[in-house]
Formats: sequence, structure tokens, C-alpha cells
Amino acid sequence: MAALDLNYPGADLIRDGLDDWRRGIESVPALLVQVGAPRLRHLGIDMPTVAVDSPEHRLYALLAADTPDSAHGRYNALIRRLVSFERAVACGR
Repeated sequence: MAALDLNYPGADLIRDGLDDWRRGIESVPALLVQVGAPRLRHLGIDMPTVAVDSPEHRLYALLAADTPDSAHGRYNALIRRLVSFERAVACGR
């Protein structure tokens, strides 16, 4: 994979998620990248092939285990960062 342009919003989160996913770490960034995997692949980002089932649910569960009262808001904020990154990459092509 080519280096991610760190000028794109959320690139650091996506890079960290890819690193964790490749190492088999089930982290918030890794699950977020798995949620966005189809679109990220379409945008030309090299993605691992092995993924967890229902990454959306697992991401929410991980957030809720940490801070149940703010899980919904944090989940939505992460999805917005993912979408922002995807849009920036699509526009920068």
C-alpha cells in the first residue's frame, strides 16, 4: 500500500486501524477500518483479507464496554471521520 496522505482528515486513524488489523489486534481503529473496508478497497487502499464478522456491532460493543453512556455519540463520530477520509481520498484522485 502506498503511504496514506496525512493531509486527509482521519488518515492517522485509518493508518493505525490498518496496522492493528494486520497485527490481529481488535481495536477501535481496526474495527472502524473493517467497517469501511469495501469503500476503502474501491479507493485503492490495500486491505487485509481476513476480517471479523459484524465489525459495526463489534465496534459499538467495544465502545460501550469502555464508556456505555457515550458509546452512541463516539460511534457516530468515528463513522463521520471514516466517511470524511473516504470522501477526501475520492476527491484527491
